[in-house]
Amino acid sequence: MHPAGSTRDASTTFDALGVPAALVAVLAERGITEPFPIQVATLPDALAGRDVLGRGRTGSGKTIAFGLPMVARLAATAQSAPRRPSRPRALVLVPTRELANQVRESLAPLAAAVGLKTTTVFGGVAQGRQVAALRGGIDILVACPGRLEDLVGQRECHLDRVEVTVLDEADHMADIGFLPAVKRLLDRTPAGTQRLLFSATLDNGVDVIAKRYLVKPVTHSVDAVEAPVAVMEHHVFAVGKADKPEVVRELASGSGRSLLFTRTKHSAKKLARQLTAAGVPAVELHGNLSQNARERNLEAFTNGGVQVLVATDIAARGIHVDDIELVVHVDPPAEHKAYLHRSGRTARAGAGGTVVTLMLPEQHGDVRTLARLAGISPTTTTVAPGSSHITALTGPPAPLVTPAPVAAVAARPSRPSRPARSGASSASTGGRTAWSGSRGRGRRG
Repeated sequence: MHPAGSTRDASTTFDALGVPAALVAVLAERGITEPFPIQVATLPDALAGRDVLGRGRTGSGKTIAFGLPMVARLAATAQSAPRRPSRPRALVLVPTRELANQVRESLAPLAAAVGLKTTTVFGGVAQGRQVAALRGGIDILVACPGRLEDLVGQRECHLDRVEVTVLDEADHMADIGFLPAVKRLLDRTPAGTQRLLFSATLDNGVDVIAKRYLVKPVTHSVDAVEAPVAVMEHHVFAVGKADKPEVVRELASGSGRSLLFTRTKHSAKKLARQLTAAGVPAVELHGNLSQNARERNLEAFTNGGVQVLVATDIAARGIHVDDIELVVHVDPPAEHKAYLHRSGRTARAGAGGTVVTLMLPEQHGDVRTLARLAGISPTTTTVAPGSSHITALTGPPAPLVTPAPVAAVAARPSRPSRPARSGASSASTGGRTAWSGSRGRGRRG
């Protein structure tokens, strides 16, 4: 229950930080009893109504850090400022659909405990249900900027009654070009209302947003974006072009949960299909999938239905899954920030993690520069299929799974170490498939 890189502070409690008793009880029911540094640092100021600029990497506990003061404030003003149709009382802007869903899941129990309603707004799905939820009146809106701008333009959502605005993972919103939309949306929220901005870095225009929209913000920095590298093993595997596909398959065939990164959406889809056909069930996550397929694939990976996820950079920004033991940069990222973000998907919840970058002969210079800028000193090894260096990282390969015909009845592989769940999806189509046999995969000791 505790994010990676965050040390428990047993001397401080949520009660002592001023969190209302009803919310402390909800946290306790979820097994969250001790705050993390970002929460200890920001909660007193945020609960007091101040603007806060929080710098902390993904997984440092930011959702609780902004969720508690937001819910507490809305509960306190519920009678004087009741919810109205199409006019949310709080707004959380996030860069991806996956993160929107995860933030709402974290906030929903807190909100429900004090009678508040939450909903999400994002693209990739029909807007009918979103509009209906807004018209029904909601307190907390978790939204991606693009779809929210559409609904504001259609006059289906008005931001003139927003009391608290949160920008979560602002640096990632900057990376994918959302800051202009963020500015336009913030301009529609009332001046003088509380604003909380959380970001791992303040570059690419995030600093401009902070200066323009936060009033005398209190700044707290916890777990800089570079922090995770210390708790990971970093490896570079030099491979020949002809050997690379089989090396990738062997890395994905190990005994733990693996996340593989490719540069393009087409490559992610192709690799997931190839792995599944080779007996290593994998699902894909990229921008070309429908929202239903994205959610189904991410759920299959999160809940252990499959142990391999192939993703692109932008799609993976919404992934917050514990127990990812291996991250493989199938295609080395273009710049060091992407490397750090990709790699930060492992070594969460107090666990260690292993990161492998595959390097073709012509990529030596780029990977060397990447490592220097990322502040890492990876172990570089020349490998070929069957290399002991691969199994040293992945553990013994698990039994292969033979894909069943598409027309077969949908079924999950039998997994002795994890209960089977319904909803596994085909890597190649985003639909359901059947797998026979079992890879018998469990966590490495």
